[in-house]
Amino acid sequence: MIRVGLGTDLHRLVEGRKLMLGGIEIPFEKGEHGHSDGDALLHAITDALLGAAGISDIGELFPPSDAKWKDADSKKLLASAYELVKGQGWSIENIDCVIKLEKPKFLPYRQAVRESIAGILGIDVSQIFVKAKTGEKLGDVGTSQSIETEAVCLLSKD
Repeated sequence: MIRVGLGTDLHRLVEGRKLMLGGIEIPFEKGEHGHSDGDALLHAITDALLGAAGISDIGELFPPSDAKWKDADSKKLLASAYELVKGQGWSIENIDCVIKLEKPKFLPYRQAVRESIAGILGIDVSQIFVKAKTGEKLGDVGTSQSIETEAVCLLSKD
């Protein structure tokens, strides 16, 4: 059996926060505003995995209304969610992601982000790919007011 899951996330970019993508801090003057560390890429991946397995979503498992998730490490949230997915007998075949971000340029960090995500999930780096698109200076992404992410995953089970 195979299943596909889709996850998306959107965060405002603000000064005074770290820009976290895939568990890696990316040098930039702004970062994601969020209840946790704001890692929009890991949040989208978490939702994609949970949705494909039909288990839950990130907001239900780690509600922002619960103070214990304040400034939470999104790497730990993803790892915890994937334990639930594996507990249902699912395995990751691959994950493909898009980051919509005007600045900074993502390409210099892509391999480190892929390796970070692979490490969190205990999968081969070849099973994860991440690419970035700019907003062409249009809208909130194009004016560096926000970051958007999308992730799709393929799970399999015998």
